[in-house]
Amino acid sequence: MDMGLNGRRALVTGSSAGLGRAIAESLAAEGASVVVHGRDADRTEDVAAGIRACGGDAKAVVGDLATDAGADVVAAAAGDIDILVNNAGTYDGLPWSKVTTDLWAQIYQTNVVSGVRMIERFVPAMRERGWGRVIQIGGGLAIQPSTDQPHYQASLAARHNLTVSLARDLAGTGVTANIVAPGAILTEPVREMATEVAAANGWGPSWPDIETAAASAWFPNDIGRFGRPEEIAAAVVFLASTHAGYISGTDIRVDGGTVRSVA
Repeated sequence: MDMGLNGRRALVTGSSAGLGRAIAESLAAEGASVVVHGRDADRTEDVAAGIRACGGDAKAVVGDLATDAGADVVAAAAGDIDILVNNAGTYDGLPWSKVTTDLWAQIYQTNVVSGVRMIERFVPAMRERGWGRVIQIGGGLAIQPSTDQPHYQASLAARHNLTVSLARDLAGTGVTANIVAPGAILTEPVREMATEVAAANGWGPSWPDIETAAASAWFPNDIGRFGRPEEIAAAVVFLASTHAGYISGTDIRVDGGTVRSVA
């Protein structure tokens, strides 16, 4: 299926590793010109170089989106953008007892306001051109929170909420705004966390055994495994494509059935 992304330019924030990297690589494979963003210059350039080595078009930009100055640097280096994927974010796994008010404020700046900064800088031009895609990476914890990391979960909920509001504001402009909500995805940090939990719970010894146990007891879902970054990327590519022009304000859950809801 032709996704209609040739000639489109995409910025994927936080794409020097993990989910963001997979999204950037998948968009490039479909013909989009990709701006790879990160805070580490070497890692970010490595991803862009890898895309170019595979025949894609990519450039690296570096900047801290948690500040207005950093966002300005990224926006200036990125140029005109047709597809904005707000993926950059952080989590620390802390419980209520260890989350200070300063940490609440910090994670909100990194996970929420950073995306708003990008929306402010790129969406007005999308409106003028009459075409654009804004895709937020959210998560099931936004609507089905657990006990720990309340500040992270609240930041996800804010991402979901602001995306629907943005979609309403963009009505009739040719620009859409949607959410892709991953479940537990097998990135390196998740593998490390699962391995630590496995040691404490006697799961294993092999990784397939650990993953099966974790997907049953730790992040229960109907598929019985963790998702893969490429599966999130596939959902993003579809929402970015010409085939998704009638989809806006929608939450696409890619979570193996973790969140059980008819809404």
